[in-house]
Amino acid sequence: MAEPAQPVLGMGIIRVIDSISDHIGRLFAWLIIPLVGGLSYEVFARYLFDAPTIWAYDTTYMLYGSHFMLGAGYTLLRKGHIRTDIFYNNFSPRTQGAIDATLYLLFFFPGIIYFLWAGAAEAVHSWTLLERSDASPWRPPLYPFKTVIPIAAFLLLLQGISEFFKSLHAARKGEWV
Repeated sequence: MAEPAQPVLGMGIIRVIDSISDHIGRLFAWLIIPLVGGLSYEVFARYLFDAPTIWAYDTTYMLYGSHFMLGAGYTLLRKGHIRTDIFYNNFSPRTQGAIDATLYLLFFFPGIIYFLWAGAAEAVHSWTLLERSDASPWRPPLYPFKTVIPIAAFLLLLQGISEFFKSLHAARKGEWV
C-alpha cells in the first residue's frame, strides 16, 4: 500500500499568497495602457502638431516606475527574475530548495524588509511635505508615486514568503510544489 502523501508545509499560505500575487500582477499589468497612451499622445503632439506637452514625461516615468515595481511580486511568482543557472539547474530539487531557503533568509528578507521600512519612511515624509517634482514646470505631486515603493516592497515580501515555503518543501521532500 502506498504511503499517504504528507501535506506541503504552509500550502494554504502558499496558495493564498500566490493567488494574491497573480491577481495583483494581472491588475497592475493594465498600467501599460495609460503609459502607452501618454507616450503616443506626446509623440503625436510633438511631431505632428509641434506642440509638446509638459506633463507627458512626468506621467510616463511615474507610470513606468509603478508598473515595474508593482509587478515585482508577480515576476517572482512566475520565476521571471534574473538567476544564474549555470550550476543551479544541475542540482537536485533538494539542494536547490536548501540553497534558495538559505538565500531567502540571509539576503532576500533582510533586504526587502529594509526596503519596505526605508520606502515607508520616505513615503510618509513625502506625504508630510506634499512633495512635488522639480523636474518640470508642471510640478506633479510625488507622494503618490513614492507610496508605490513600500507597497511594492510589501507585495514582493509577501511573495518571498511563499517562495521560501516552496524552497523549504523542496529541501525537505526533494520535489518542487
